[in-house]
Amino acid sequence: MQSLPGFRDFLPNDCAARNYIFARWREVCRRYGFVEWDGPVLEPTDLYKKKSGPEIVAQLFSFTDKGEREVAMRPELTPTLARVIAAHEREFKKPLKWFSIPQCFRYEKQQRGRLREHFQLNCDIIGDQSSGADVELIALCIDLLREVGLAADDFVVRISDRAAWDRFLPDFGIGPEQKADFLNVIDKLDREEVEKIQPKLELFGVSVARLMAFLANANLEWFAPLREQLETRDLLQYCEFNLRIVRGLAYYTGVVFEVFDRPRKFRAIAGGGRYDTLIHQLSDGAVDFPAVGFAMGDVVLGELIKEVPSARKKMEEAIQSQHDLQIYAVIAKEERRPDALQLIQTLRDNGYRVDYSLTPAKVGKQFQTAEQLGARLAVLFGDEWPQLKLKDLCTGDQSLVPREELPARVATLLSSRA
Repeated sequence: MQSLPGFRDFLPNDCAARNYIFARWREVCRRYGFVEWDGPVLEPTDLYKKKSGPEIVAQLFSFTDKGEREVAMRPELTPTLARVIAAHEREFKKPLKWFSIPQCFRYEKQQRGRLREHFQLNCDIIGDQSSGADVELIALCIDLLREVGLAADDFVVRISDRAAWDRFLPDFGIGPEQKADFLNVIDKLDREEVEKIQPKLELFGVSVARLMAFLANANLEWFAPLREQLETRDLLQYCEFNLRIVRGLAYYTGVVFEVFDRPRKFRAIAGGGRYDTLIHQLSDGAVDFPAVGFAMGDVVLGELIKEVPSARKKMEEAIQSQHDLQIYAVIAKEERRPDALQLIQTLRDNGYRVDYSLTPAKVGKQFQTAEQLGARLAVLFGDEWPQLKLKDLCTGDQSLVPREELPARVATLLSSRA
């Protein structure tokens, strides 16, 4: 039996890498004053249809449950967020700064950086429509990546604004029904020659010259508040402002941003923006709050960390420090096993990582196991009892320690090598 296509087994090292990323996510989010929440893995299918239309069903793991309800495993968390906000918003002071690390599922073709299941960090600020909230989310996104060892040479935050296009389009009589088609043309500006773009623009009555003039002026003026705030935080080096960046999701109403590795070997690391009308729409008008948020997936981020030597080394060192034992108890005399178990429990109660052989084994084999497990200290329970032989496995130094002094001596040795 093998795992299903697009799903992963997390062996110990894989699980440690995942937990390393999760720990960094949680640490940085809390540093920014965000609190963690979560929702159910299973939701009514209609909740996702309401946000993305009926065509989303083809991308869902959906089915009829035993209660004859049409349900789906969550492909994302934003619809659940809207439902929860509608039900509980009176319980919380605004703005809300929430984050979550849900496991999400999409029934689609797997490819590099995209699986049928993944974890993603979701960060949202609900109830604040200022540019300060936009910058706070962008800064948080940057710091999340810096925390795992990535630098300005490794990634870039590409920033645009849907609102700028909403002001530009009416001047050419481009209505809501044509907006998506026009923005699809804009989305290809960096990938197609001007000769190919011009006929497509002319279908909308827009000249290349007028478009380029708009882009040049807007890039200078439109982003001035964001640029100033990011420069104050010394984060401008991570950002690129360009209205040619048109994030495809139609529900964005203002600032949008995507994060890519500089060499562009991978899919987007993260993406998000301002969605001031979505909660109102998804809650059937029950509540109406401005909002801005982004999501960062674990799959692409994990691949990028492995690609960047400094980030990979930082992760490997963190994982190794969690895997390595601090103390291994070597039981040389079986009659000392009850005494060993008592002291092992005391050391564990004090927060140390301690292991020992569950069954009788030769002393040499026990020391070999201690070294294989990366233990820093070995405590020998043998003929010296009630004294214990304490050996530093890094230096080879050893000494006899009265049993009642062992916890204090262990604390001294481990703190000196921290």
